[in-house]
Order: sequence, then structure tokens, then C-alpha cells
Amino acid sequence: MTEVAPTGPGLSRLEALVRDNARATQSIFATAAAAAGASEPSARKRIKLDPGLASEDPDITKTGLSLRLHAEYADVQTLPEAIAKRMPAPAQRKKKPKPGEQQDAPSKTEEHARKLIEGIPPSKAAGPAGPGSSSALVLSRNRPPGPGAGAGGSGKTPNRNEPANMSLIRKPDGLLAQPKPEWHAPWKLQRVISGHLGWVRALAVEPNNQWFASGAGDRTIKIWDLASGQLRLTLTGHISTVRGLAVSPRHPYMFSCGEDKMVKCWDLETNKVIRHYHGHLSGVYALKLHPTLDVLVTGGRDGVARVWDMRTRSNVHVLSGHTGTVADLVCQEADPQVITGSLDSTVRMWDLAAGKTMGVLTHHKKGVRAVVTHPTEFTFATGSTGSIKQWKCPEGAFMQNFEGHNAIINTLAVNDQNVLFSGGDNGSMSFWDWKSGYRFQALDTTAQPGSLDAEAGLMSSTFDMSGSRLICGEADKTIKIWKEDPNATPETHPIEWKPTLARRKF
Repeated sequence: MTEVAPTGPGLSRLEALVRDNARATQSIFATAAAAAGASEPSARKRIKLDPGLASEDPDITKTGLSLRLHAEYADVQTLPEAIAKRMPAPAQRKKKPKPGEQQDAPSKTEEHARKLIEGIPPSKAAGPAGPGSSSALVLSRNRPPGPGAGAGGSGKTPNRNEPANMSLIRKPDGLLAQPKPEWHAPWKLQRVISGHLGWVRALAVEPNNQWFASGAGDRTIKIWDLASGQLRLTLTGHISTVRGLAVSPRHPYMFSCGEDKMVKCWDLETNKVIRHYHGHLSGVYALKLHPTLDVLVTGGRDGVARVWDMRTRSNVHVLSGHTGTVADLVCQEADPQVITGSLDSTVRMWDLAAGKTMGVLTHHKKGVRAVVTHPTEFTFATGSTGSIKQWKCPEGAFMQNFEGHNAIINTLAVNDQNVLFSGGDNGSMSFWDWKSGYRFQALDTTAQPGSLDAEAGLMSSTFDMSGSRLICGEADKTIKIWKEDPNATPETHPIEWKPTLARRKF
């Protein structure tokens, strides 16, 4: 049975639908080309999108591709200004018209699309073609472009493996280059002070650098002469371990806190407690004084930091937000005026005026036990298990890691000579260059004879006011004072520095 081709009204309706679709397609997709050069006869000729003629007229296929290029890649046809400035301008090439052929002047949009379609790299500006012109994207750096500079001339042919202006090799600019560490003399043990009957958990140096105070697990606070190491005074009053000490530079007061929930203010003229600050629901682990305001900030096991008015004993703010023990905190003059580290693995920066969080740093994986601010720079460091990180104020931007101290970091201290000290729970000690993160000395403390090996641990540390003495409170119930080796030189103790690729993140 022979099939008969359909004829009649059905076919005419199908043809009408095809023409309607062609018109709709033309009205939607031919807008760019019509706007670019619809007034020209050649442009009018190209805007024919009849599907039946697409296979016969190659210009229609090119027009469709051109329209799609304009529609899909209009936003990325030009490079951003910052990148375009660094890109070298390629040499130009211009086609010469054949004899007797008249050259038309199509619009820039059509010319760009035509070259993309035909596979010709688009040029930014047409330049005269001469004997020394070259179409190379990268010219040799050994010889300026000119006659004979190309591959066919007498000049040196550019090596394809040679880094050129368009190379993807990372350039060692100021942000990526790791700074060379400053040389610091190694530290050595100067004096061991015994007298406490428990772990030495807190240390504070008097502003005039004459004496320092220590608090320990034997519930006492002892005052020591810094020069001789002799015991001057023993203060009793706490009924549990003393965890925090601070000596006011503007008042004759010393403040202490402990695991007995007490925060005490001591009058150093009478050596007696004159104020108590009640409010913490559990042990108080950290205490700091504000450098300019008459307030003190305490933090503890109840997960909050409390701001106290020094005179009236009123609780000004309760800085709540941590879900774990506030293990350490610092105060500074400018925002963030209070920075707290917690065993919930976060560091919080606080707006002291509003009593609210300014930012939360969640980079640490383990509990943050130590926080310290640099005495002259607007930076601070935090320490947790196997991780010490440096941050930039006020936004809390991450700066770098201090890598290599694989221990539970109990204490951090930094002086104005850019020496950072970190003490571990296993007795390991590390000295770092604050600027570069280079560890120039690593050693282990020695427990006192008769102590257990497990008692070789650093519990607290602080530099004196000059930065030349490091005072460490340890788990063997002693206080050790360290100083720089006066006989060390850069020749006897050279810097063994091996830079890594772009460890800095700012």
C-alpha cells in the first residue's frame, strides 16, 4: 500500500506555525544584531532565521552563532580593569583588501563576533602591519620587538618554558613573601624558687618591677622579691586554689580569684581584703584589669565573663555566650576591649559598652586555654591543644599559625621584643618570633628532684615589666625564672629558617 504525502489545509497550518516561530525567534534573538547594524544592507541580509534556508545559506548559521555569543557571553567579553592592566597588548594584524575589492566598515560588535566565529583572535585596536609586526602573544624578554625579533628573524626565538609576562608563576610580592624572622637570643634558666605546696596557677608582676605575686593550689598568695627571689609576704584568705592575680598600676590594690567562687580586692598598704565581688556560680579561673577604666573582668567555670565596677562592687555586665568554661581572657584599651577564650573551642570578642559579642572566632578545634595580647601591636594570640594562632584586631582577622608545639597549651606570654612563649601541660616550652611565627628555641622543663614525671608541666607564665625575665609557675610547686643568654650571638646560635610557601593569610 503506497503512502500518500499529506496535502491540504493541514500542511498550510504547519507552514504557518513554522513561519510564526521563525518570526518570534527573529524578534527575540535578532535584537542585538539589529541594534548593532540593522541599518546596513549586509546586516539586514544576515537577519534571516528561516529554518528551511539555514542549511543553504551559511550566513544564517553564522548569524545564529553570533547572536548566541552576544546573548551568552556579553558580560565576559572584556577583562576586568585590574587584570587588563597587567595583560600585555598583543601585536595587531590587519587583513589587506584584495585589489578592486571595497572594504566595508562593519560595527565593532559585528566585527568582534565575526572574528570569534571564524577563529581569529579579536584585536583591541587595528594597527598598521609592517615588516616588524608580530602576532605572538608573548614577546621575548631578552630582546625588544623589532625587525628580526620573530621566529623567522635573526633574533633569539622565545623559549616556551621561559617565564614571560603572561606566565602563571606566582610572583613573590609583599603579601606572599614570608618575612625573615628576627634573631633572638636563646633563654636559659636563671633561678628556681620553692615555697608553695601546690601547683603554681597564677602570676602577676608589680608595675614598678620590684616584686611579683604567685597564687597556687595551697590556697595562698605569696609575694616574692624579683631581684633576689626572696619571700616577702604570704597572704591567706582563699579556701581553694588561687587561679588569677592582677596588680593595679593606678591603685594600691591587688585582685585575686580562685576556685572557691571568690573575687577579692587586697589593699597593699594594709595587706588585707577590703572588697569581695559576689556573683560567679562556680570557680573563677581568669581575672584581668582594664588598662584605663576602673573595672575588672573575671571568667570562670559558669561559662560567663563578668565585668565589675572596682569601687562599688556592682556587676556591670554579664558577658554570656560561651557554652564552656572561660579559661582565659584579656583586656585592652580599644575595641575589642575584652577577649575571652573558652573550653568550647571558641574565642569571643566583646563590646564592653554594650555588653555584647562583637565576633566569634571558631578556628580552634580544641578548648582555648590561653589568650595574650601584644604590648605594643594591635594583635593577640590564642592557644589550644597543639595549636597557637595569631589574630589582628579589631576585626579578629586570622594572621598565622605558630606550628610545632604539639601539647596542651596552658599558658602564653609575649614581651615588647616580639618574643612569644608557650608552655605545655607536659613540660614542653617553646619560644617564637612574633612577626614570622618561627620557633627559635624548644626545650623541656626539668621537674624538681622527688617530683613525679607527670608534675613537669607549665601552669602559668608572665614576663616582667622590662621583658628581660620570664617567670613560670609549674606543676612541681616551683617558680622558675628564665633570662636571655648574654653570651649568645647570631653566629653561635644561627637562625635555621626554612620558609614555606605563603603560610600567611593576610
